[in-house]
Parts: sequence; C-alpha cells; structure tokens
Amino acid sequence: MSDAVELVLRSTRVITPEGSRAASVAVAAGKIVGVLPYDAEVPAGARLEDFGDDALLPGLVDTHVHVNDPGRTAWEGFWTATRAAAAGGITTLLDMPLNSLPPTTTPDHLATKQDVARSKAHIDVGFWGGAIPSNVSDLRPLHDAGVFGFKCFLSPSGVEEFPELDQEQLATAMAEISGFGGLLIVHAEDPHHLESAPQKTGPAYADFLASRPRDAENTAIEGLIAHAKRLGARVHVLHLSSSDALPLIAAAKREGVRVTVESCPHFLTLTAEEVPDGATEFKCCPPIREAANQDALWDGLIDGTIDCVVSDHSPCTTDLKTPDFATAWGGISSLQLGLPAIWTEARKRGRTVEDVVRWMSTAPAALAGLAQKGAIEAGRDADFAVLAPEETFTVDPAELFHRNQVTAYAGKTLHGVVKSTWLRGVRIADHGILAEPTGLLLERNN
Repeated sequence: MSDAVELVLRSTRVITPEGSRAASVAVAAGKIVGVLPYDAEVPAGARLEDFGDDALLPGLVDTHVHVNDPGRTAWEGFWTATRAAAAGGITTLLDMPLNSLPPTTTPDHLATKQDVARSKAHIDVGFWGGAIPSNVSDLRPLHDAGVFGFKCFLSPSGVEEFPELDQEQLATAMAEISGFGGLLIVHAEDPHHLESAPQKTGPAYADFLASRPRDAENTAIEGLIAHAKRLGARVHVLHLSSSDALPLIAAAKREGVRVTVESCPHFLTLTAEEVPDGATEFKCCPPIREAANQDALWDGLIDGTIDCVVSDHSPCTTDLKTPDFATAWGGISSLQLGLPAIWTEARKRGRTVEDVVRWMSTAPAALAGLAQKGAIEAGRDADFAVLAPEETFTVDPAELFHRNQVTAYAGKTLHGVVKSTWLRGVRIADHGILAEPTGLLLERNN
C-alpha cells in the first residue's frame, strides 16, 4: 500500500466480485486503491476501521426512487430521501422524472431539479429524464445534459403532467433514443387490459388486485420486446410483478434483444394473501401478487432473467393513503428498508449476501453505466455499507427517515442491521446518526 492511503477498512467478510473473504480495503482520495490480505500492514498515518465479523458491502445503488422534489415536497424531498437511503446502506440513487413539479422532461426542468438537490444530497444522486408525447425534441438535449436514460408510461401515470405514450409514440421515442445510444425504461402495463378489468371501489385488496391483471403487464412487455427487437433498441422493464412475463423476457434475452428487467422488495417479500383490507400502505401499481407468483419471481431473479432489485420508493402524504384501494395513492415506501427486507427473504431461500450485493449494487450500477460504483475493487469509489447479517430489528415507522412514516413493513422483524454507510471514504451514517450532506450530483458517463 502506498503512503497516500488514508483509511483501511477491515472485515472478515468483505464482499468482492470474487466472493466473500477476509480482507483489508485501502482507501485514498475517496477511491479504493487496493483489496489486500486481512492482516496487511496499515500504512503509517492511515486510520484503521475494523468491523470484525460484520459484512463490508459495496454501497447499494437504487436506480428507481421518486424523490418528488421540487413541487410535491410534502410527499418526500432530497434531504429526507437521501438520509433514509444512507441509513439503509444506499450510497447512490437515481431520481425518477415524475411526481416532481416540474417533471424532468426538458433540460431546463432538469436544471431546476439539480439546483434543488445540490445542497440536500446526503448520497450521490443522478436523474432519469422523461419521455412523454410532447417532448421528442427534448430527448437528445436531455441526454446531452447527462440524464441516465428516459422513463415512459404505457398506461396513465397518475399525474396529468406526465402523460403516457401510445404504441406509435412509444416507437417514435424508442427510435429517437436508440439513435443516440440511450436507454428507455418503461412502466409496462397495457391500458386496454386495465380498462377492461373489473373496477370496484372499496377496501377489499382482492378487488384492487383484479383491477390490475397480469395480462396487462404481459401484453405490454410483449409489445415492448417486439419494438426493441425491430429497432435494435435498449430497453428496461420497470418493477416487474407478473411472473407470467418471465418466459417472454428469457426468450428475448436468448435472441439477443437488449432488454433488462428489475423487480422490487415489495414484490419479492410481501404477498397478496397477507394484505389486510383497507391497508393501502400496500397499494402499488403494478400490484403485490400471490405467494406462488412471488416464488416464480425469485426463480427468475436467481436464474438471471430478472437483473436487479431496486426500491421504486414512491411515497405520499398520509392522508392520500385512504382505506379505499381504488382511490388511495399507489406507492410503497421502502428506501431505508430494501436491503434488510431482501436479505431476510433471500436467506430463507438459501441465498447469500453476495447474491444480494449483485442484485442491489452491482447490477443496478451496470444498468445505469455507473462504472465507478457497485463493487469493492481498486479504482471504484470508496462507497460501503457495513451490515450485521445475523442481527434483527423490528420495523418501527417512527424510526424511519422518510418524510412520511408510512410503510408496508411496519411491525415486521427483519434480518440485517446496517451499522454504518460510507461515501467516498467518509462515514455518512453511523448507527442511525447522519452526517451533513456531502453527496454529489452525477451525470451519465460519456
């Protein structure tokens, strides 16, 4: 190790791309400069942090977060969202283009959002652009301004300032984005299937589930794959909940279609059978489905059909979570809890912490092209989460840093306590105590 090393992090369980091992990780100027033997000598002047048997993970990368700032800051905001993320072991997030006012659909709107975020970010923050019917001419300028890709909806988004694309508009946007090598990320539910599904008001979860059938996802994904294949475009399916779509996706990948897929902690850890009537903290679109569907999603995650796991943190004020599933705002708040939620379920299914790191750090970083994130190896940013995998805690909403402390995980006992979080070699969260914000605003790597 060179004299420039400022910090050495030591653990008997360092999660590296080659697996878990006892190691010392050397840090200089915010970068990892070496992953060395556990008992390597600490250079003169360097500080040693020894985590014992707690696991040292690369900081998590969450590419699906609705921060809602500016414009709907009563729902969330960069200060509260990034604090919650840091407390949960996340060191990088990408903000979705809608639910803020303005939405990120023009370069000027992107600049507005960046100005708001700059002084409030406890972790590194990047931005998705939006693809709506009226902004095809803004897509290339947004790309040039550094957004990581473009989100669209194929069915109504729930907010009037972010309308959905029909099939012709989807093809137009995809062709434009593909032309400059960009990424299109898609909320894939077919509006015709949603319109023809039974619509009932009231507190019954079964009625809500029937209103968002699997066929809506399956049909939308089938059409998306067909467009991507024809255009040679790169597309990403957001928040997959229907396991029926997995064979379509697997076949497309085998054929060389450039499609990737994410799922979310709520689809992989919560089931329709456990949702009480009126408990709209469980409402999201697409919906949490049955236990058998969840088992199939796990199979798809394990075999690589599903690439990554990200939160789709989509909060709102408490009053919008009315007991009526038809009218309540849809969205699960889980930014601070995704890592322990997934680890709790993964360990039950015989999976490892290394698997969780691949799904929640390495793969999302690769999706976004964040070459400096997502792994503990020389040359990457010194971003880490220290996790006690065997320790448990019970979720108390009052202890969450989300602006609105409403969560579907309330009262659940989870494995995996995040002891500390580090951003570029600086401890930013320590047993739930947060430092002042030092996050950077990220742009897509050119």
